[in-house]
Amino acid sequence: MTTIQLTRWTKYFGDIYGNAKPPVLGSFAVKEIEDKSREVMKDHLPAYMYTFGSAGTCSTAAANRRAFDRWKIVPAMLKDCTNRSVETTIFGEKFHAPLFIAPVGVQGILHADGELATARAAAACGIPYIMSSASSRSIEDIAKANGPDGQRWYQLYWPRTDEITISLLNRAKAAGFTALVITLDTMLLGWRPHDLDTHYIPFLYGVGIQVGLSDPVFMKRSGYEPVHETTKFPFEPEKIRNAALNAGDANAKKAMKLGKDWLAETNSGLFRSWEDLQFIKDHWDGPIILKGIQRVSDAEKAIEMGIHGIIVSNHGGRQVDGAIGSLDALAKIMRSPKVLGAQTKGDLTVLFDSGIRTGSDVIKAMAMGAQGVLIARPYMYGLSIAGQAGVEQILMQTVTDMHLTMGLCGYSDVNDIIGKREELLELVDD
Repeated sequence: MTTIQLTRWTKYFGDIYGNAKPPVLGSFAVKEIEDKSREVMKDHLPAYMYTFGSAGTCSTAAANRRAFDRWKIVPAMLKDCTNRSVETTIFGEKFHAPLFIAPVGVQGILHADGELATARAAAACGIPYIMSSASSRSIEDIAKANGPDGQRWYQLYWPRTDEITISLLNRAKAAGFTALVITLDTMLLGWRPHDLDTHYIPFLYGVGIQVGLSDPVFMKRSGYEPVHETTKFPFEPEKIRNAALNAGDANAKKAMKLGKDWLAETNSGLFRSWEDLQFIKDHWDGPIILKGIQRVSDAEKAIEMGIHGIIVSNHGGRQVDGAIGSLDALAKIMRSPKVLGAQTKGDLTVLFDSGIRTGSDVIKAMAMGAQGVLIARPYMYGLSIAGQAGVEQILMQTVTDMHLTMGLCGYSDVNDIIGKREELLELVDD
């Protein structure tokens, strides 16, 4: 008889029943967690909406979820899935699970600990952390929170200035970030009515620019020394504006000036070209991943450029209204013989982002061809409610859900799911 092996995921599942205690977030149901997050942030609703809102009519965010609803799982029976593994290897590095913390900026507007809580949670759960350029903590402080054993990548909002770009890349490498994610879909901010209605943009008030404030090249240009600061919580932009414009507060004026300057660097409206990627390749020693790919032709171009990986993502629907669901984009991309060939040979790694809520969602994306999946909004709900512990719950429940559901679908190794769309998924029209 097969011996049942205990894993951190099966232990977590068993402890839920065995300990008979309510979860940190009050529920394991993502919708209830989302609702609780909104309730917790009710006195700072613009912060909630900045993080969880989307572009235009929010139709792209809706399309992301609708795509997952249309693709249904078809389980297989009488398979030996007594013991299961969700370990995987990407860019030669072994990961405990194919789940990644997506790069989300300005986490300090939702919780006093901001990105430090998320980085600690990622390390505690054995989940890789992708740091946003728009973080409310410095590269070095986040790396320290993630610890010597944490697996971490750095996400770049590409600055206008080459010297600043090089400085950020060097700092990230020195701080133990092993791969570089370049976000392509945010050369400028999208049309987001919820932010426009309340003129809510933290960067202009000095929050979410901590990577810049701690950068020696950027700060020297402005005549200052770099600082590694902790942003104040709750974030109250009107108080900062009033202090700067009406009370003549020197610190508030400095924060707003530097915020404007940093935003002009990282969301300047300067659009990059494929040819510009050579500059990054010349100054980054490690895997380069392009985030924001939605077209087959762009995925194929990435291969031609010798890029190591792509993240099929529409920024959670936050940039372009009226776009297709990201899972639908993945389905198209993974029909490309060129993409499939490069993936099979190990020349291209395909990751997925936008719309992930549950373990079943992870399975669907991997069956469609993704080798790893990014999660974003759910862990931010957890952060707003309970800080590090809230993020840990989201990560643990998502992977545990995937671990269980994988077996129930007839698979004992998560790597066997990759690209099994024909046998595992069925498209059901609305």
